[in-house]
Amino acid sequence: MTRIGKLIGQSFALGVCALALIASSAACSKQPTKVNWKVVWQDEFNGPAGQSPNPSNWTYDVGTDWGNSQLEYDTARPENVSLDGAGNLAITARQEDYLGQSYTSGRINTRGRFEQAGGRFEARMRMPRGQGMWPAFWLLGSNFATVPWPGCGELDILEYRGQEPSTIQGSAHGPGYSGGNAITQRYTVPGASLDSSFHVYALEWSSSRITWAVDDHIYTTLVPGNLSGGKEWVFNHPFFVILNLAVGGAFVGPPNPGTTFPQQLLVDYVRVYRRD
Repeated sequence: MTRIGKLIGQSFALGVCALALIASSAACSKQPTKVNWKVVWQDEFNGPAGQSPNPSNWTYDVGTDWGNSQLEYDTARPENVSLDGAGNLAITARQEDYLGQSYTSGRINTRGRFEQAGGRFEARMRMPRGQGMWPAFWLLGSNFATVPWPGCGELDILEYRGQEPSTIQGSAHGPGYSGGNAITQRYTVPGASLDSSFHVYALEWSSSRITWAVDDHIYTTLVPGNLSGGKEWVFNHPFFVILNLAVGGAFVGPPNPGTTFPQQLLVDYVRVYRRD
């Protein structure tokens, strides 16, 4: 396991117990659907079943011991990360003995392939379901190797607990508001549980505002003025994209006898936009 992989995992681990609420999240509102946005990077995950994701777009974090009590070993095998042949990426968690762990899964990122400061980041996804399932779609500051977390910044577009199949949360991490003090908002999505259908999870980010949305409904907003006590706004440099499906960990606890395997996070697409 590389030092880079450990650093990414540790940043994710520290962010899972966020407690503070984003100040301006009182009401869910309708977001204009990509008005004046231009796609600058995307992966539609088209290809035959079993094919690995495009290596020009994605690299892998391989290993375990991410610092947050996760139980899986993340691999680069098609059994854990591959296209499903129906236009989706499948990140698959399996119950199996593998290099000392009882589960396998996958985590991929665009580090060194694609990074961007600001814009709209979105993914259309279908969640897994069950105690101990922990998928995430998130961004990490690309300067994390020289500016230690949380100074590099982290934006969690989506975190989800498999035992709460209708509820998600979004978070922001920076110096003085990270880990257990991260700025976080939970949101219960109306309608059927999130494992039964696809939804679009998005973050829009400018120098002065960040919004989190599901299916173009904003459920929370963060602006620099929300940062009290002179805390620094660190969302002014490029970040890269991370997708993963963890098994166990402090945020969700271990699987229980009712958790079935394999479990999948299905990703129809990931798209990144800039203002046209």
